[in-house]
Amino acid sequence: MPVALRRRLCALVLAAVLTPALFASPASAVTGDVGDVVSVSDLPRDLWIPGAATAELLTYVTTDTFGKKALSTGTVFVPPGTAPAGGWPVISWAHGTSGLDDSCAPSKVGPADPARDFPYLANWLKQGYAIVASDYAGLGTPGLQAYLDGRSTAHNVVDMVKAGRNHDASLSRSWVTVGQSQGAGAAIYTARYATEFGGPDLDYRGAVGTGTPAYIEKLVSIGGPNTPPIALPAGLTAYVSYILAALRYAHPELGVDSILTPTGKKFAALAETTCVFDFEEQIEGTKVGDFFSAPVTSLPDFTSVLDDYMAMPESGFDKPFFMGHGLLDTDVPFPTTGAYVARLTANGQPVTFEAYDADHSGTFVRSQADTVPFVKSLFG
Repeated sequence: MPVALRRRLCALVLAAVLTPALFASPASAVTGDVGDVVSVSDLPRDLWIPGAATAELLTYVTTDTFGKKALSTGTVFVPPGTAPAGGWPVISWAHGTSGLDDSCAPSKVGPADPARDFPYLANWLKQGYAIVASDYAGLGTPGLQAYLDGRSTAHNVVDMVKAGRNHDASLSRSWVTVGQSQGAGAAIYTARYATEFGGPDLDYRGAVGTGTPAYIEKLVSIGGPNTPPIALPAGLTAYVSYILAALRYAHPELGVDSILTPTGKKFAALAETTCVFDFEEQIEGTKVGDFFSAPVTSLPDFTSVLDDYMAMPESGFDKPFFMGHGLLDTDVPFPTTGAYVARLTANGQPVTFEAYDADHSGTFVRSQADTVPFVKSLFG
């Protein structure tokens, strides 16, 4: 058996039997303050955002899904020219779904969709923003990425700003977070806690999220044998598999494997090792309902644990944030995000929302006509 495969099998066994605290033990050895930079290296040129004057890869201290200090990697891109007084305003970019395996980290292979993402990010550089971009803890560092775990990802996004500033004094303390898809969920979740997590050293201004995966936990909670009975779009099926794999890691006490069929176990394991587009090809036509031998809600405390893990915050936002969503989106269904926006509005939260006659990626691109002036106003 190849060494890499043997190590992966050992990791799966450990995930199934150890408590979260013990499983987190490698991360518990991390010292220093969150935002401290552990190492710096040059980023390969083919991974640079077009137009960047400099691009570097950082390893920094952050917080993982177990609430322990952990390492994450991330990149820092600085625009050309001389920084304005106070430094370059900062965008903390939250990337979309790339996969859970270390080989899927954007700092190693670039964005999942470079033809779409590089021009988008280059547009922000042209506006005069420095960009810091976390890979998220466990993606390229010890552990497994806790996919869609809002709180730990928010720490990663905020701490990436701290790390960027600790490394490069030309970055301002004023910042916003911007994200797409998985990253939109990260950005909007971050928006709720950015001031708290950032502390007095940072000046958080607001957020942008396009294709935000809201109320997805409600969809996951209906899972069970033959439910849903038809094949979903491959993207949605892949996302469910990533959620199951991440839950097995973050909450082994749930015993997720006990209700997975051989098909469910196969794709939960494959989710740990396969980047998103390859995974979508392999999972095309597979029914999520074939993953389960019993309803997910038959697991003790499943709903409460899942809500705590990934439910989006509905109140407590202290700065303006923008959400955009496509009416034709099949990756993140519009109705769930629309319901979330309705709840935010009813709760008096400072959200600006735009719907686009476009799909998931189309909304991402078209939203720039609204998001660029929105972010500019936050720094006004």
